[in-house]
Amino acid sequence: MNPRSKLMSIDDVVGRLESGMTIGIGGWGPRRKPMALVRAILRSDLTDLTIVSWGGADVGLLADAGKIRKLVYAFVSLDSIPLEPLFVRARQEGTIPEIAEWDEGMFFTGLKAAAERMPFLPMRGGLGSDVMVNNPDLKTVQSPYDDGETFVAVPALRLDAALVHMNRADAHGNATYLGPDPYFDDLFCMAADQAFVSCEQVVDTAGLTVDTPVQRVLLNRMMVSGVVETPNGAHFTTCTPDYERDEAFQRHYAAATADPEQWAAFKERFLSGDEEAYQAAVADFAKEATR
Repeated sequence: MNPRSKLMSIDDVVGRLESGMTIGIGGWGPRRKPMALVRAILRSDLTDLTIVSWGGADVGLLADAGKIRKLVYAFVSLDSIPLEPLFVRARQEGTIPEIAEWDEGMFFTGLKAAAERMPFLPMRGGLGSDVMVNNPDLKTVQSPYDDGETFVAVPALRLDAALVHMNRADAHGNATYLGPDPYFDDLFCMAADQAFVSCEQVVDTAGLTVDTPVQRVLLNRMMVSGVVETPNGAHFTTCTPDYERDEAFQRHYAAATADPEQWAAFKERFLSGDEEAYQAAVADFAKEATR
């Protein structure tokens, strides 16, 4: 018997999410983000979300749309634009009700604890720093052994759902990355009650290792609840080697956020329709840029 198909549509995934959920978004800043799924959340009635992310435009857009009740993050960046502009505005105006800004090592440790079904894991990082001052809910724990050392007790980042984007996946939920880094997407999936993978292309299982070693099959079907084929679905972030970050579009995005009229026009052009409309608008924008 073959494993069951987990193929879904973008709307199917959003239909499995609920307001008030804790949602982890994989990728890394402006790199291999499941942006098609993020855009679907923007179009939805979902709200009051706790977002856990090494953030990029996913965080900025969701914050601007008023979807985030709490944000747990280590950074929010667009790389070539160091600070995500909509996130900066949200922080300055205080429109995200709850903020947990963790050290990157803490963020990793929290995901690892959740993946291992532990309530917390100890680490030294953060001791004596303002991370503890600015997150007074973080606690310490003392070693039960003779050393008696004190550690930060990093709480597990348990997720109701995880959204990640991969280069290739099969219909059953096995998925591989072809670029330079896994970006901890496996931890996001293992930390979640349900995990949804968008991908550039759905292939048969044997096809997952045609152009890359088997060690890059990062996700197995036991981790994954649903698979969505979304070509160019990470745009405008990178999805190496399928495509790199759309720097021209990213500059256009960042510039538009600085002016209310331009931002309203940007949203009308690129974010008011479904994913097919978004991709068509992006293609038109690219043609205009080459004239």
